[in-house]
Amino acid sequence: MTLSLDYAALSDVGRVRRNNEDSAYAGPHLLLLADGMGGAAAGEVASAAAVQVIRRLDKPGIEGPDMMEALAGAVHRANERLSELVEEDPEREGMGSTVTALLFDGSQLGLAHLGDSRAYRMRDGLLYQLSHDHTFVQSLVDEGRISKEEAFTHPHRNLILRVLDGRPDSDPDLEMLDVQAGDRLMLCSDGLPDYVSDQVIATAMADGTPDSVVVDLITQALEAGSNDNVTCVVADVVETDPTSGSQPQLVGAAAELAQGSTGPATSSMRAVGGEGSGGGGGGTANLDPEELRYAPQAPKRFLWLRRLAVLVVVLGLIGGGGWFAYSWTQKQYYVGTDGDYVAIYKGVDQVLPGLNLSSLFEKQSLQVDQLPTYNREQVEGTIQADDLGAARQIVSELQRAATECAAKPNPKPSTPVSTPPKVAPPVSTPPKPPATTPVSTPVTPPVSTPGNGGVNPDDCDGVK
Repeated sequence: MTLSLDYAALSDVGRVRRNNEDSAYAGPHLLLLADGMGGAAAGEVASAAAVQVIRRLDKPGIEGPDMMEALAGAVHRANERLSELVEEDPEREGMGSTVTALLFDGSQLGLAHLGDSRAYRMRDGLLYQLSHDHTFVQSLVDEGRISKEEAFTHPHRNLILRVLDGRPDSDPDLEMLDVQAGDRLMLCSDGLPDYVSDQVIATAMADGTPDSVVVDLITQALEAGSNDNVTCVVADVVETDPTSGSQPQLVGAAAELAQGSTGPATSSMRAVGGEGSGGGGGGTANLDPEELRYAPQAPKRFLWLRRLAVLVVVLGLIGGGGWFAYSWTQKQYYVGTDGDYVAIYKGVDQVLPGLNLSSLFEKQSLQVDQLPTYNREQVEGTIQADDLGAARQIVSELQRAATECAAKPNPKPSTPVSTPPKVAPPVSTPPKPPATTPVSTPVTPPVSTPGNGGVNPDDCDGVK
């Protein structure tokens, strides 16, 4: 069974704006909508350029998985076109456009989406949003921080995070979708869903022809107080030939370009190039709130260069911090062992993966087993020093302790000799006062550390 599309497209400048920055296209194989931004004449230039490039997909022969590659390629070519337009006129710096496209091969749909315009499908009376908004508020909903109802009235609901703007990272969401007879498809700019609820949209899409539905939806948005351009594309999936004929419909800024606008933006828009038919509003303004709409991600070209610069700075800080820390370790000293001998080391006694933070600086003639027990344990556990002079002073104290220990050999007990007691002649002496019983008081043994001026003889056990 071969299916076809019965479609209609309509764009309105709205009741507040002086120029229409929306562009849309509807054809037998392609439904496309772009909402431009950037202030002055740049918004309509961006949306018109995007539509003029991507609309070339409206032809038979692009089927199945090939639709994904075709959509991605067309969006990238449109992005390159925006970059060229900025190079031609630097005053267009910062312009951009959303892109929402549905490519139809007679049995399924390919979706490409970038920005906050939307794609809907109504099936069996139920409305379903096919696209995912690339907005700050939608990110809050995705994270569970606010509800969809709160997002509808959030003061920053129009702040967009991703858009087609001539930068190399403007990649769209891509998805394959099933389609069946009786489905009703709708694309719209944010001027509709920002002011009209899904319930009202569903009611409007439930009845009527595509032509009457686009009129009804735009009327609902204007009556709800929308202060933006409002653009809609509606298409029914039918088993018969479409009643609206096979002529493509081009509306909004892209249509003005094709017809030849007489407003102030004419010279700027002619740079886009292209042809087509349709209708829409015109005009321009010196200062447009659209310039502030995309504040979270100010459109700038050569973003890859900026990111590279940031990466270099971060790596420089990390490398600089690492080098500073390493340099600090190499100004430290400690006393330890090198085999059987005392040695001075430069650095700190730590090993990182692939990096030893210390190295042997001076090997001493003092042997470890010549030291008293306490000092030997200290050296084996390493003794930190503030600088090289302090390290050498520690070695001197250790040498002194070893010398003292060598000069105090452990006395060996002698064999007692039994001799008869000698009896002294009695001597008349005055009586002595009774002796006082000695009181045993604890004595703190001296701590044998370098520089304490003494060595505990007990620590010399085992000294060679």
